[in-house]
Amino acid sequence: MFSSASMLIEKSLKTPGLGKDQKEWLMIRQAMIDRTRLDFSKSEEQVKSQLQKYFKTIPDTLLKSWESTGQLEMRRIDGVKRYFNYAVSNLFRLDTVAAKIRQDQIGIQKDPLDSICIENTREIVVNGKPGATAATRTITIEYSISVDTDVVPPGEELSCWMPFPKESLPRQQNVKLLSSIPQDARRSAQRNAHSSLFAVKKAIAGIPTIFSYTATFDISGQWFESKNFDPVRSVEISDKPDQYTNEELPHLAFTPSVKHLADSLSAGESDPFILLKRFYYWIDQNIPWASALEYSTFECIPDYVLSQRHGDCGMKTFLLMSLARYKGIPARWQSGWMLHPGEENLHDWCELWFPSTGWIPVDMSFGLQNTEDLILKEFYMTGIDSYRMIVNDGFAQEFDPPKNYFRSEPFDFQRGEVEWAKGNLYFNQWDYNLKVLSIEKKN
Repeated sequence: MFSSASMLIEKSLKTPGLGKDQKEWLMIRQAMIDRTRLDFSKSEEQVKSQLQKYFKTIPDTLLKSWESTGQLEMRRIDGVKRYFNYAVSNLFRLDTVAAKIRQDQIGIQKDPLDSICIENTREIVVNGKPGATAATRTITIEYSISVDTDVVPPGEELSCWMPFPKESLPRQQNVKLLSSIPQDARRSAQRNAHSSLFAVKKAIAGIPTIFSYTATFDISGQWFESKNFDPVRSVEISDKPDQYTNEELPHLAFTPSVKHLADSLSAGESDPFILLKRFYYWIDQNIPWASALEYSTFECIPDYVLSQRHGDCGMKTFLLMSLARYKGIPARWQSGWMLHPGEENLHDWCELWFPSTGWIPVDMSFGLQNTEDLILKEFYMTGIDSYRMIVNDGFAQEFDPPKNYFRSEPFDFQRGEVEWAKGNLYFNQWDYNLKVLSIEKKN
């Protein structure tokens, strides 16, 4: 009942003596309402129209079945059915019968990303040594944010944080800012978890406000062999990073469903590498990738993934990290962009820590590759390719300089953030674009 909730929030905000924390809490709840409305913008008629391209008739019983299982994501907002913007495309990812009907009409659609990954991961394994970096690329990018025309009054200052490649050893280094608009844009301190380029510009009537930069960096792949994880084999790294075994609510959480799954999969096993393998295989085989709602609208992502049985790259990563941390395996967040040629997109993964290796990259979303070569099949369980741009070594951390208002994405940072003197500007008020200018093999 969003309309009623919004009226209550508006009334509560006028309460005399309302504290700062109480006011912020109310404003965040209103933002969650507004963002959920944007995520669920499709009507039942629009969804049926999309489905009719593949189904001659759509009985109400079939529609209700998809809705009840969450395969066709829907919510009743103010008593009216509203569907997730990507509900139909997700349905074909989640329902095997629907997927087969669609496939019969349009044929099997091969994903070019699969061959790019097989080629690059094979290069890393063949040319590199386990644990060492390999297949380095020098990548040059152009990133821009365009704030819509007249979203703020002319002359008002807009503050913008653009995601910027981070010096993140050993895989990403030699980061250089080549140019920026405006010219006085400032890089965040290296110690910050979120790497950003901050700039301020005044809005001009009738034209969009543009922020942009070009940068170059070296990115390398890295892979660890399974035999490297023998706890008896090496004790070179002795300091266990215990801070990465704690909950970080709300999305790194040891909820009853997370505990039950972790305990079921571990079945008395204590070897951390075997636990990783069991967690990785289970998520890969039971949680298909699907487009996700905005993270700022979730109460607990791991619980959502386990109840709905799907999630995008970050959601699957939050689940894996929650399972690992609950079992005492240190896990930390890493994210930014995937820059595979023609497949550029936002992406999340993580790193896990083992006594004999230290931190290793783990990409839960890329999953098990479709090959009989076991090393390549399991590559992303203990490795990562060399088509990445690392932006974040953590999540939900402070910006440099700090942001004043509730972020558009309060946990991850890949698209950017924009605000002005009177509030945050959400994603529907500006556009972002990353263009790869060149990719060159370095070794």
